[in-house]
Amino acid sequence: MQSPSMRRVFVTGGTGFVGRAVVQALRAEGCAVRCLVRRGSERDLRGLGAIERIEGDVMSRQSLDQGMAGCDAVIHLVGIIREHSSIGATFERVHTQGTINVLEAAAAVGARRYVHMSALGTRAGARSRYHQTKWAAEEAVRASPVPWTIFRPSIIYGRGDGFVTLLARMIQRLPVVPVIGAGRQRLQPLPVTHVAEGFVRALMLDATVKHTYDVGGPEPVTMVDLIDRVAAAMGRRRPLKVHAPLGLVRPLTAVLHRFPDYPLTPDQLLMLEEESTCEPGPFYETFGLVPISLGAGLAAMLA
Repeated sequence: MQSPSMRRVFVTGGTGFVGRAVVQALRAEGCAVRCLVRRGSERDLRGLGAIERIEGDVMSRQSLDQGMAGCDAVIHLVGIIREHSSIGATFERVHTQGTINVLEAAAAVGARRYVHMSALGTRAGARSRYHQTKWAAEEAVRASPVPWTIFRPSIIYGRGDGFVTLLARMIQRLPVVPVIGAGRQRLQPLPVTHVAEGFVRALMLDATVKHTYDVGGPEPVTMVDLIDRVAAAMGRRRPLKVHAPLGLVRPLTAVLHRFPDYPLTPDQLLMLEEESTCEPGPFYETFGLVPISLGAGLAAMLA
């Protein structure tokens, strides 16, 4: 599947959970990989083999221009789920301005392909600022002269993720598992390997240019059901759950989210109240992937 025109790929966010999987998938295809790495996070790329590392970040056009020079394609994965205003890491700066910087650099160096990480729920008029800034980033992508593809995944799971791993830890350590509200909102989790394969195959498929793909697993599950399935994959009985009413969680979160150990922000709460589901058929068909049932995927991850 290696395309002769995609020999060297520039990756932002390569040190993250999805980024590491994307880098591995690129290497498996024989691509040379060049990662943009923030100072101090080089250790997160250990074990990924021979990849080039360029120090910098998406807010610095100079590091982007230098890093992308000679690259055929760009995969842009950088995103944050929580803001850190003290270091300038806001949704507007990272998601929107960061994407504009990456797109401008990609156009300037003559990159022939650009693949973008968005998120399911991103749309015009979204409630959360996370989704609003992701939408503004998508609009910048759609206006770019570089041939683009956008992915919008639901919850992505795998070893080292920030969601299913957290649920598994709670099931292991706590007598009861906390659930916000009724826990009836649905998600469509999928394995990180499928997301990574989609990104890499998009580079090779001209038919995916100017397309946006909603990405989810084969079946929607409620939050309550997901907790039970994670427990089953760990070989445990169905855990007891305690439901925290939204009317109580909202004002608490408004006050406590400023403390780094508090697990939620008001923005995350808005997103938790929404469904995160899609029609995943086009994603699997286009990229030649076979869906993995949630039970089998969780068992492989947690066994």
